Amino acid sequence: MKRHFAIIAMAAIVFAGCSSEHKAETADYAAADTIAAESIANGELVEKMTKTADMRFRVKDVQRTKEDLSNVIKKQGGLVMEFSVNSSIQNTEKVRFSADSLKEITSYRTEGYLVARVPSEKLDDFTNQIAGIAVFVDNQSLKMEDKSLSYLSNKLKVENRKEAVEQINKIATKKGANVESSLDIKDDYIEKKIENLSIDKQVRYSTITLSFYQPNTIKTMIVANDNIYDYKPDFFRRLGLNLVDGWMYFKEFILFLSQLWLFVVAGVIAFFVIRYYTRKQASKTFLPPPSN
Repeated sequence: MKRHFAIIAMAAIVFAGCSSEHKAETADYAAADTIAAESIANGELVEKMTKTADMRFRVKDVQRTKEDLSNVIKKQGGLVMEFSVNSSIQNTEKVRFSADSLKEITSYRTEGYLVARVPSEKLDDFTNQIAGIAVFVDNQSLKMEDKSLSYLSNKLKVENRKEAVEQINKIATKKGANVESSLDIKDDYIEKKIENLSIDKQVRYSTITLSFYQPNTIKTMIVANDNIYDYKPDFFRRLGLNLVDGWMYFKEFILFLSQLWLFVVAGVIAFFVIRYYTRKQASKTFLPPPSN
């Protein structure tokens, strides 16, 4: 009986502990909800809207457009963050121009890419000016993002981190755990402050990405003929040169044979000697026919 009573008592203690922990957690959530609700009610929720825009359009001259856009951005109080110009060859061909030169005809396409930041209140005026510069606009888009709650969240977290650091400093000891906790909270405090500064900057300045291009351009230029065969002499001149070369090779062959005269003489002598001994041997072996 005592054993059953002990088990029941332990279960009651565990249940009470879990219940108190759950109540504490519920109280924390309720406190957080209360703080957030009070902040919104007190007008601490400030509207933080960020804008990003994209445009693609056709122009007459990419380089001239880049200069015009830079001037407009400066007048609007903005800043060019990124810019590039790329030319891609669409087609190229070489035609004969003279004996030693060719005319190179190239068709290429030029495109420009620009990223700028302009004051948000002047974004609409800026896009209208771009539409005036463009031959026509291929596409245009605008995206708005509400970061009000993120900004308020970071602000409340900063206040909580600040209070936590003050409490830790009051009971600060030389123990490593307290120091590390304080540093972690301070680092998080700084991160939230920087995030809000970034949001403020995004709200003040909108980012716009511009892609523009011009019609294909034809470029012609005279270049050297790199075909070696075209530099060879004409047929009759080459025929004359080949006859001269043949006569030179023939003379060289005769001169080469003249170096072998001793072998020629030795060969002739050997021929007659062999012929002489062959005939002599044949006469010895010849038998006259018998007489009747």
